Formats: sequence, C-alpha cells, structure tokens
Amino acid sequence: MQSDNPTAAILVIGDEILSGRTREGNAHHLAQVLSATGFDLREIRVVADDHDRIVAAIRALDGSLGGDYDLLFTSGGIGPTHDDITADAVAAAHGTTVEIHPQARAILQARCDRMGTELTENRLRMARIPVGATLIDNAVSGAPGFSIGNTHVMAGVPEVFRGMVDWLIPRLSGGRPVQSQSVEVRRGESDVAEDLKAVADGFPDLSLGSYPFQDQSGWGTNLVVRGLDADRVAQAMAALKDRLGL
Repeated sequence: MQSDNPTAAILVIGDEILSGRTREGNAHHLAQVLSATGFDLREIRVVADDHDRIVAAIRALDGSLGGDYDLLFTSGGIGPTHDDITADAVAAAHGTTVEIHPQARAILQARCDRMGTELTENRLRMARIPVGATLIDNAVSGAPGFSIGNTHVMAGVPEVFRGMVDWLIPRLSGGRPVQSQSVEVRRGESDVAEDLKAVADGFPDLSLGSYPFQDQSGWGTNLVVRGLDADRVAQAMAALKDRLGL
C-alpha cells in the first residue's frame, strides 16, 4: 500500500511476554488506533528486560536516532520494581540521564495523599524520567509515561497503557486513516489466489490480502482491500467481486 503517512514501530518490553506468562495485547490495541488515525505501523518488536538490548532496539527504531521509523511507541518496564529498567535504557539510547522529575513526583505525592499511603522509594522510582523528556498523562494510576526524541514510553499494564494512548495520540500529527473493505467467500485460499493477484496487480497503490478460516460450515476466506483512498478501495473491491462472480 502506497502511503505518505508517518511510519511507526512498537517495542514491547518484558521477560513476562517472552516467557508466555503474560498475553500481550497492548500492541494489538495500539495497532488499531494507529491505523485509524493515520500512522503506518511497520514493525512490532518484543525484547527482554535487558538494558543493552532495549537500547539497541530503540536506536534501531527511532528515526530521531537514525532508526527506521518516524515514531516509536514502547510498552512495559516503567514500574516500581528492580526489573523496570526502561527509563534508564531510553535515557541511554538518547544520550541523557535519568532524574526524579519534579512534576512526576508531585503527581505521585498527590495520589499517595489521596489514598492515605506513603510515597516510598519504590513508588518514587516511577518518577524517574530521562532529562529532557516530557510527560505522558496517566489518568488511571498517576505514574506518567514520557516522550523523548520520537520515542513515546508507556506502561505495560493494559488499562494504564490504553489511557496513555488515549491521551497521547490526539497530540501527534497523523496522516490519512486507512480505509478497508472485506468480503467473505466460501472457497479455499488457493481457489481465490489467482483472482486476488489479478486485482492486486491492477491496484498497486492498495493492499489486498486473504485470510482463510474454518468454522462449522467448512472452509472459507476473508478477502480484504486496504488503502488511503476510499474510492480506490471501493473500486478494487468491486473488481474483485466481479472476478469472483459475487
């Protein structure tokens, strides 16, 4: 699919994802949001809680550091425990250090005051922010995320992550949302491959895909046309249906 939209990558950080202990859903959620708001997601990467590997991944993905994409979104590793090392790794990747951010500390202190708890050293770890970063609001649990360069760092807890996404995305300059149409056919994927390729060749600016499935009625295939121009998508879908006799 041809596009002039900003490109993006997602970096999911955490041993618990790689071990299979935690089912990852943040990237799936963000992918849908990005598609709907005019960002072209090009890569999703998962990395362990390893400082050097996180640094290397950030440098490879963040365009402001010479990486491959205009924007990088991260999930995980900014909590209160010893293995939450994302802030330090992001700071290292961007050539800066980590300090207690006054505004982040005030946010955490206010939340502790409301809850009648103490702002312990462990809780205060969540106010450690790379120097030069700006905060991402967290209306769910208080502890903020942050943005530095083109890297936007968010929590791994799904509810908190989604709240940060809701706050952040409207503040970024996106492009044209992806338009899509789909049709279900009761044929195997190999039976529609030739027709799908013929239409794809005629519409090189669009993305056409086939997704087989099986249910109680047997085999079928969902055919999807995606692009940035709704009229072109509609034309390609009409051509596809015509070839398939639908």
